[in-house]
Amino acid sequence: MNAVFDNNIKHNQHLEVHDILKWLEEDEMVDTESAHMLRTLAVDAAYKKKNPLEVIADRNWADPKTKKLLTLELLTRWMAERVEIPYFRIDPLKIEVAEVTEVMSYAYAARYNLLPIQVDATTITVATAQPFERDWEAELSRIHNKEFKLVVSNPDDIRRFLLEFYTIAKSVHGATTSSESSSGNIQNLEQLMELGRSGKLDANDQHVVNIVDWLFQYAFDQRASDIHLEPRREMCPVRFRIDGVLQEVYQMPTAVMKAVTSRIKIIGRMDVAEKRRPQDGRLKTRTEDGKEVELRLSTMPTAFGEKLVMRIFDPEVLVKNFRQLGFSKKDNEIWDSMIEQPHGIILVTGPTGSGKTTTLYSTLKLLAKPEVNVCSIEDPIELVEPAFNQMQVQKNIDLDFATGVRTLLRQDPDIIMIGEIRDKETANIAIQAALTGHLVLSTLHTNDAPSAITRMLDIGVPPYLIQSSVLGIMAQRLIRTLCPHCKKATDISDETWQELVSPWKAAKPDVVYEPVGCLECRDTGYQGRKGIYEMFKFSTKTRLMINKDTDIHDLRRAAIKDGLQPLRLSGANKVAKGETTVEEVLRVAPPPLEA
Repeated sequence: MNAVFDNNIKHNQHLEVHDILKWLEEDEMVDTESAHMLRTLAVDAAYKKKNPLEVIADRNWADPKTKKLLTLELLTRWMAERVEIPYFRIDPLKIEVAEVTEVMSYAYAARYNLLPIQVDATTITVATAQPFERDWEAELSRIHNKEFKLVVSNPDDIRRFLLEFYTIAKSVHGATTSSESSSGNIQNLEQLMELGRSGKLDANDQHVVNIVDWLFQYAFDQRASDIHLEPRREMCPVRFRIDGVLQEVYQMPTAVMKAVTSRIKIIGRMDVAEKRRPQDGRLKTRTEDGKEVELRLSTMPTAFGEKLVMRIFDPEVLVKNFRQLGFSKKDNEIWDSMIEQPHGIILVTGPTGSGKTTTLYSTLKLLAKPEVNVCSIEDPIELVEPAFNQMQVQKNIDLDFATGVRTLLRQDPDIIMIGEIRDKETANIAIQAALTGHLVLSTLHTNDAPSAITRMLDIGVPPYLIQSSVLGIMAQRLIRTLCPHCKKATDISDETWQELVSPWKAAKPDVVYEPVGCLECRDTGYQGRKGIYEMFKFSTKTRLMINKDTDIHDLRRAAIKDGLQPLRLSGANKVAKGETTVEEVLRVAPPPLEA
């Protein structure tokens, strides 16, 4: 018998442990002896302070029928089904925090452990873990003149997000009030930019400090790789890049956004007064669990003020082996054979955000043994790593890549990493380093691996130097991987498969998977990213083909005959393994130049 029809349950009753135990016994999810033992304990005052679902979850019981552990999440879903009220998994990225926190005060929400999650023209949706406790509804209905809709959510999530949402809302409101009391309304673009220069709202204001702390912790919790603070005329969006896709997470008043930007510039040791020129900075912060995370900061002047982008570098990614990054067994073998060479140049190519930094740092960390001197010249230093020596390009004192490499060569290096080869001078000094007995790793921006050769020729590197120094080239991209919780098997047509692998031949898999979308992946169907790689290891034949009139198509065909697997074929292998989709590979991998 469902709880909603249970005569013992009153409309405004606060559910106790014995009520939940009774239902669990009826559904044969808990044995009578265990239930009786907990009933005798539940009279204690400490138990009455907790939600009954939490009290039962703390017992670590297992369902006798399914053998599944009765976790808080499982119990919450079960109760929602039993009381015939929709279950709702709280996704903070999909909640308009400023809007929902206006529904009721924090004290009122905390008293009943309620969390407003959505507000529209006629309805307010509220999450609760006490579905029969409805004393609050009549009072709030009169205030808002709207209908209230209930959903059941995990009581621990409600408590956590209740504190988080109301804390940030309070800080933003407090910061807004401070700014309004010290400055007039913004009427036009010129006044807005002038306000940005005056900085009336103190960056050290406690409200602003709280907002910045929340912003970082929120980004870490949501697995964001980048944070974007974007100034606008009135309300400024805060966006996170998660799994390669930008998502708006909050909107702040302009004055608050400027104060937050100034606060981050201060702790990033940037010039707070300078708002007309782009600046770079970095900072290191620590998460609640004690893990250090590094952020690289970049500002850009726009019509409405400074735009700030923070790239988050998680040191844990460097612990991953190459297979975890997405290398196939064959890719791993080819890459190992290249980086084990005592001297020569290895190039990594791909657009911004394709994972080149992670690949290079993971490689350097693997190579940085006590008996080896590893040095790098970067612009800027992406991630401070104590395992090797890092130097940053500083154009204001004429320290560029070429000058930096010359300096490194006088530091008795074994392995040199050059952040990027951008010009002939840097390319030539890198080649000289390789020819004089050093292993050199660097990056280029090209579409695929063979195109790196034509790029080197275009910037003026003589063909014979490329022949004698380059060991190999790797092109890479990052693709989103399917959510393991909701991906669904499906068929694939011959035409779709051929679009992916053409003009090459690859056996079509019997089953592929498609994205569905669930609470775990925020209805995207994807969770996390992996690399796809194109390994071009030079052979005698391909070396001899490099000359001033090199034909990229001929070189590519020869490389494929030597074993190069194009990016799309690498992606096709991941489709066949059920890790991603054809659409995702087509989205990120460039079309083939020619078979």
